Amino acid sequence: MKGMKFRTPDSLMYTMFPRAVGANPTPIAFAEVYLALQNGTVDGQENPLPTIFAKKFYEVQKYISLTGHITDSLLTLASPTTWKKLSDADKAIFDAVYKESAVRCTEEIRALEAQLATEFETKYKVTVIKVDRKPFQEAMTKELQATNLPWTPEQYQKVQAIR
Repeated sequence: MKGMKFRTPDSLMYTMFPRAVGANPTPIAFAEVYLALQNGTVDGQENPLPTIFAKKFYEVQKYISLTGHITDSLLTLASPTTWKKLSDADKAIFDAVYKESAVRCTEEIRALEAQLATEFETKYKVTVIKVDRKPFQEAMTKELQATNLPWTPEQYQKVQAIR
């Protein structure tokens, strides 16, 4: 990826990966990504497969690399004021539903991504590359442990322990 112009959102977490692998992060507004790919302003972009499908980026890119370098999450939050008003039984119900929905959502996303990877190759003739993730992980590990980040080494270790 050395030297590639890689469209990212203008955010530290999204620009870290291209830098770590020698690419040039190029922040461009999301609404401009299709045109930027089409006219060569950028060589690549970073989005989940459902977004690539929904925005038809597959029409203007020949390759999709499944690096798996970012996992986003969906959070369900409750106001502390509201949470305190609930009985312990109601809190337990909410807790169980939140956990069940998280598992189900993860399963559905994984199934959709597998389906889309196949569809991009067969229907849209995009080359889908399943990369060796180890070199990407090693490059990112160095970036994520740098000293100029908005988190401490202890916070980084806590996140790593979640695995």
